[in-house]
Amino acid sequence: MGDPSDMSVDMSMAVDNPSIQGEESTPLLAPDADAITPVGLLSSSKKDGLSMFEGVFVPCVLSIFSVVLFLRLGYVIGQAGLIVTLVMLVVAYFIVLLTILSISAISTNGLVKGGGAYYMISRSLGPEFGGAIGIIFFFANVFSSGLYVVGFVEALNHNVRQLPSSRWEDFAYGSVVLMFCLMVCIVGAKAFAKASLIIWIAVMISVASVLLNFAYAKENDSISCPLENHNNESCGVEGALAYTRVSSETLHDNINTHWTEDYTTGSVQSLQVVFAVLFNGCTGIMAGANISGDLKNASVAIPYGTIAASVFTFCIYVVLIVMTAATCTRALLINDYSYMQDINVVPPLVIIGIFCATLSAALSTLIGASRILQAISRDNLLGDWFLYFSKDEGEPIRAVVLSWFLVQLVLLIGQVNLIAPLVSMLYLISYAITNFACFTLKITGAPNFRPTFHYFTWHTALGGFLGCIIVMFYANAVYAAATCLLAIVLFIFIHVRHIPVDWGDVTQALMYHQ
Repeated sequence: MGDPSDMSVDMSMAVDNPSIQGEESTPLLAPDADAITPVGLLSSSKKDGLSMFEGVFVPCVLSIFSVVLFLRLGYVIGQAGLIVTLVMLVVAYFIVLLTILSISAISTNGLVKGGGAYYMISRSLGPEFGGAIGIIFFFANVFSSGLYVVGFVEALNHNVRQLPSSRWEDFAYGSVVLMFCLMVCIVGAKAFAKASLIIWIAVMISVASVLLNFAYAKENDSISCPLENHNNESCGVEGALAYTRVSSETLHDNINTHWTEDYTTGSVQSLQVVFAVLFNGCTGIMAGANISGDLKNASVAIPYGTIAASVFTFCIYVVLIVMTAATCTRALLINDYSYMQDINVVPPLVIIGIFCATLSAALSTLIGASRILQAISRDNLLGDWFLYFSKDEGEPIRAVVLSWFLVQLVLLIGQVNLIAPLVSMLYLISYAITNFACFTLKITGAPNFRPTFHYFTWHTALGGFLGCIIVMFYANAVYAAATCLLAIVLFIFIHVRHIPVDWGDVTQALMYHQ
């Protein structure tokens, strides 16, 4: 049979000599080389790109710390009580963490280019799964951007009492804010990312002032209802809206649930509705992945930066929830959603944090939506008409303009508590599909799925998938069924188009496994 040493020499010569290898050697499933090359062998580094802290940690924290933290945390605690709020937070972050593990596996499965989460998912899972997730995630970003703009306008009305406020006037204010976001997006994502660090510092100072306020602020039983609250009788009770400092009596009163009317929508709340709003405050985990093409080392920055941001925000949420329940009366929480500002010794610090957080989150999601649309259009998943949005070099101006137009339509909904459940549902279905596809790839042993992230298993992917589906149907069965139907239609539509791609996918993995 020949000397093994001679065989090894021949093999090493073949590796070094292209003529010996053959010019058209292809892998078994011929997937995209970028998607299967181990990150340890092919680095996705970009010398002038953004670091993990600046490009992933900061955008994720800013996306998570936005509307819910500053404008709906009191609403959630006042309606659901301390115990149920903490349980809901743990459930939400557990689902998010399992999804982060799947995203981390995808991001370490090869070279990561522009197109963010869509590019990573499509190159690992194939055009059907990648396209369905990408389109749904595009709309999730669009609705999120609208949500944050509406939150910005709500804070504006609360602080500038001289402004006239009606549905159409609020829509006009939101349109002006959104136009500003459009201008920033046209300038470029990198300029925004650089500014994000300053915004992050401002938000952290605001959060720190809230935490310190719980320790140093004096009791205050003369807090007045916001002008936009015309519904609740307790607004007229003297001393009802009070900050008591840490009090066992206040904590006891805030332990259990107390479902009542939401003064912004006029409807009585429930566990399902409140959870859908809270979950929206945990969904900024793909903010870093959205700008993967601008990262210095995306395969390292995305998994570890996202996990760090999630752990950090979870800890801050827990402290704020417990301290709020121990210091603020229920009447204050359900009647004044801007309570953090109204109980603060230095209100401007919180005001700055609210405006910075909502504006930066609106920008981040608008930028993310445009990049996803550009990447989908380049792959021609939806037809030749969408190629129009793939022609820009550098900043995707055309995709930004379409995304801006769709966000403008979302502003017509006009209420945070009406938009938030829709956003949560879109994120949940995209997380569910991501987890399911990773689960399928893992158990089939697909040759094009070799992530170097060591904390991902098929158990975590399956748990993330089941968790998302259960929560979706529990929160709102109608919305859940509609989003699942949308995902199925998109999957079938892309599959029927028979798009000629050379990526590895789940279908190939199943065939290979058999």
